[in-house]
Amino acid sequence: MSVVAVVVTFRPDGDCAELVSELARQCDDVVVVDNGSGPETAQQLSATCHAAGAHFVPLDENVGIAAAQNIGIEVADSLGADFVLLSDDDSLPSPGMVEGLVHAIEEDPLIAATGPLPAEDREGGDQLVYCARTWGPKRAHPEELEQERLDVAFLIASGCLIRLEALKVIGPMNGAMFIDHVDLEWGLRARQLGHRLVCVPSIGLHHSLGDEVVQLPNRPQPIHVHAPFRNYYILRNTISLIKRDLMPVPWRIRYAYWAAKYIVFNSVLVDRLPERRRMLARGLADGIRGRMGKLKN
Repeated sequence: MSVVAVVVTFRPDGDCAELVSELARQCDDVVVVDNGSGPETAQQLSATCHAAGAHFVPLDENVGIAAAQNIGIEVADSLGADFVLLSDDDSLPSPGMVEGLVHAIEEDPLIAATGPLPAEDREGGDQLVYCARTWGPKRAHPEELEQERLDVAFLIASGCLIRLEALKVIGPMNGAMFIDHVDLEWGLRARQLGHRLVCVPSIGLHHSLGDEVVQLPNRPQPIHVHAPFRNYYILRNTISLIKRDLMPVPWRIRYAYWAAKYIVFNSVLVDRLPERRRMLARGLADGIRGRMGKLKN
């Protein structure tokens, strides 16, 4: 069984040498797709890939995380991959992670993808595992994370091992979404077709998110504060998912309620409010109208 890692980079901190080297040790091949970071970064990444024996695909512009993943997956397929391991440039797999995920995915042909337990590398960081509840995906409870295998609503992209045969049935990542909720949307499609998505909590993944966080009173989990342009994509893509039939009705109601809270929080309680309000207004309008793709200036 061949495993090919697909790493998507966008203006990474450093040359990603540690990540690429670790993936090269654990996988049969590594494909790095740089999403238009610029000539200087591309040169650094090219040198990293050459040293590790990895394949480097530089893109002239930022085509979005979903499209970049699809490009990398196509390369992985051409290399004879049976499984594709997706990775962001801000993650680092634990030793033996890939072997453990392959072992888990081979237990059941209905498992389309397996993933580790991703934890943010910051004080009070969240464990990013989401189980299907009545009113939508919710964080896994501590006792659930003690299980050997845990069926989940979706898997975050970084560290996700996908069965290529299943991916060809489910379809590629949705390039029209550009960024945000791409992994959720793909997971919804997978589960709608009867596939399983499984987390292996005993396997760790170091994951570093660059977002600022705000801790509100009486709320155990911090709230992530994204850049204003991300406010656009998050709100627009949330509305797009609500309009589709991928989610049960209670989930759609919950996400509509969440979108309303998201608008209020980012319009009132954080910084750069005029810019955020413009982005939120555009995201709301484009989501309702069905305008997808890259945000136009």
